[in-house]
Amino acid sequence: MGKLTSWFKQGSSDLSASDKEKPRLSPGNHLENEESINENLPPTKPSKGKQVLNQMQYVSSGIIAKLSSRDKPFYRRLWFWAGLSVGGGIIAFNYGIGTIDRTLPDKSELNAVVREQTLTIKAADGTILQQQGEAAREQLNLEQMPDRLKKAFIASEDRRFQQHNGVDAQGIVRAVWSNLRSQDVVEGGSTITQQLARILFLKQEKTIWRKLKEVRLAQKMEHELSKDQILERYLNLVYLGSGAYGVADAAWVYFSKSVDQLTLPEMATIAGLAPAPSSYAPDKNPEAAKARRNLVLQRMQEDGVITAAEREAAIREPLIVKSSFPKRLQVESPYFTTYIQKELPKYVAPDVLAGGGLVVETTLNPTWQKFAEEAVAKTLRNQGRWENFKQAAMVAIDPRNGEIQAMVGGKDFGKNQFNRVTQAQRQPGSTFKGFVYATAIASGKNPYDTYEDEPFVVDGYEPKNFSEKFHGSMSMRDALTRSINIIAVKVLIDVGFEPIIKLAHDMGIKSELKPTYSLALGSNEVNLLELTSAYGSFATQGLHTEVHGIRRILNRQGKVIWSADFTSKRALDADSAAIMTWMLRNVVEEGTGAAAQLDNRPVAGKTGTSDEARDLWFIGYIPQLVTGVWLGNDDNRPTWGSSGSAAYTWHEFMEKAVKDMPVEKFPTRPKLDGRKGTIKAKPLKPGKIVNKAISSNDDDEDNSSSEERPSRRRRYYQQDQQQEETPRRRRRYYQQQDDETPSYSRRRRYRSEESSSSSNSSSEESRPRRRSRQVESSESSTPRRSRRSSSSSGNSSSSSGNSSPTPPSWRERLKPSSSQ
Repeated sequence: MGKLTSWFKQGSSDLSASDKEKPRLSPGNHLENEESINENLPPTKPSKGKQVLNQMQYVSSGIIAKLSSRDKPFYRRLWFWAGLSVGGGIIAFNYGIGTIDRTLPDKSELNAVVREQTLTIKAADGTILQQQGEAAREQLNLEQMPDRLKKAFIASEDRRFQQHNGVDAQGIVRAVWSNLRSQDVVEGGSTITQQLARILFLKQEKTIWRKLKEVRLAQKMEHELSKDQILERYLNLVYLGSGAYGVADAAWVYFSKSVDQLTLPEMATIAGLAPAPSSYAPDKNPEAAKARRNLVLQRMQEDGVITAAEREAAIREPLIVKSSFPKRLQVESPYFTTYIQKELPKYVAPDVLAGGGLVVETTLNPTWQKFAEEAVAKTLRNQGRWENFKQAAMVAIDPRNGEIQAMVGGKDFGKNQFNRVTQAQRQPGSTFKGFVYATAIASGKNPYDTYEDEPFVVDGYEPKNFSEKFHGSMSMRDALTRSINIIAVKVLIDVGFEPIIKLAHDMGIKSELKPTYSLALGSNEVNLLELTSAYGSFATQGLHTEVHGIRRILNRQGKVIWSADFTSKRALDADSAAIMTWMLRNVVEEGTGAAAQLDNRPVAGKTGTSDEARDLWFIGYIPQLVTGVWLGNDDNRPTWGSSGSAAYTWHEFMEKAVKDMPVEKFPTRPKLDGRKGTIKAKPLKPGKIVNKAISSNDDDEDNSSSEERPSRRRRYYQQDQQQEETPRRRRRYYQQQDDETPSYSRRRRYRSEESSSSSNSSSEESRPRRRSRQVESSESSTPRRSRRSSSSSGNSSSSSGNSSPTPPSWRERLKPSSSQ
């Protein structure tokens, strides 16, 4: 203080001296005159504030002077560099933390529950259908895991798990001391939280930078998640060797048990795997696994989890391994899951899909899927043998929301991954007539409007019925029931190509449809999925919902990133749809789809075959479910069967699927009189139409076709009732198809009839296809083989009616004449 006073006095005296020595301005200066004037004024006292300011200036100048007078400047002093180092360290530390944080996942991603590069596909009930990548087959809640199993992992991996905040300094020191004392790595310093951070977000590289990120991530996770959430994720994701991810997988892989069935020694064995699964795997290194198990038991005793007696008893137990194949590698419903993977890019961005970790919740009903697989296998095992088809496909859809409930894409996915539901483009045959007649009804036509079933040629194109018989005047309803090809073509001419194609597309057909006369008979190829989906529009009174197999897609954090939101669109007016259902019900009750009948439940549907029975179809529905069936061969070889086999397969599936489903009725048929059309017909104007006369032979055959067949059906039906056979067999005998090839069993029955009455017209009608081809030399004008192959329900040939020494191929016969 004395020095400070002396500095102040010295400064004052210096200031006085300087004032005295201050040079004065030259004479005549304004300031000098002003001073001379002020000399005559009385002296004034300086203000108090000005005095304080002057004192502060003196003090600061004195301090600077003293510092300047020292021997060393301040930047060479120790305290300066110490302060600079501390400050710089703080800045560098904060910069480093910021740099690390910028490379880490943000706060919202810390809730991840699955690893990267994984894909999990689940059924509608939550069961896992397929997994790809490093995924756990079973995700268990913490409450589902035994308490001792949880504590075994804590004792083995992180004994202070409940006390630390992500990083355990004491644990690191203890691990270093234990490893030095044992001269081996017997304990790790990473906490369970650090291990979880590494599993979810980091690679396994051994670098300082990765370790720093791991520490920082662990601290963040401890801040965002509870201890139970961290432990649950860890126990579900930790890799435990032999393809097992999580404790549930490990229990199955090593002991073929669920976690709640594990014994204390088995729990300790699994808990001991985490540090080095390959070294401690009980199926590969039993001695090392046993030693590690005993160490875990010792730590559990030290932590008070088990008693000494329990530890001794567990150590004495032998290590018995019962290995099983990892469940995560099993694939359920492979045709469906493959379809789902191909659909994912429609709903998820490429970068999200590449990042992985997605959980896909699908629409598949596992119970119905099992029924569908059984029905397909049964048909291939039985009918497939003697009807000469090797493949089958089936798909079931809920028409109210477009969800796929079951999908069988073929016989054996392991041998052939080609999905015949979604990938096979086939001619739908007479099943396409549903769209032709629906357009006609929607244009205002009455289902009782009649057409002549007679020889008919339009622009050089001659459609023929499968039976090669003619029935004269028939209503549209009866023509659909009996699948008369000629009348279907005439209806198409009255309605036009454009309205039919537009309606088919609106109802769900996505394949290209070409405007040809054979369109009415199903010459344009479609796949089973779109055809079945389109028929579902009849079941929902004309509303169509896009068919799909995915309900929701979740990211790694369990957040929904996509959810199905398909709205129904009006494809056909409700009255026309109800009338079509009424007509299609008659197909099942009185026509070609009789094998599909269900007890006490209304069914509507349509059969179909392509040329030479290469494709056998049945698409049928009830109000709650529409199912499609296809039978055939991949190489397009002809079959010896009929679409009745497809209807039978449909029945086998639906009979089980609807067992516990409430019975719903179809809408009542609306009034037919006075209806106004909702679709404008655009009739075609053919260049040339030729209506041929019906020969006497055709007339006789027609009478036998229209009269004798129903009576024969009734006779079979009565015999079945007397013999008390099953409803299914009654339906099999009851069916009679104008557009299908007779089945093998019926051919044998027909052969016995032909041997007893070869001259009878009914036996001429019932003669099987393969036998009729042998007698084509006795036919007049057109060879029977050419006529037969050109008049299947799904395809009609382009022919002018005259014979040819070399019949064109079946593909050429589908094309209309150039004169069209």
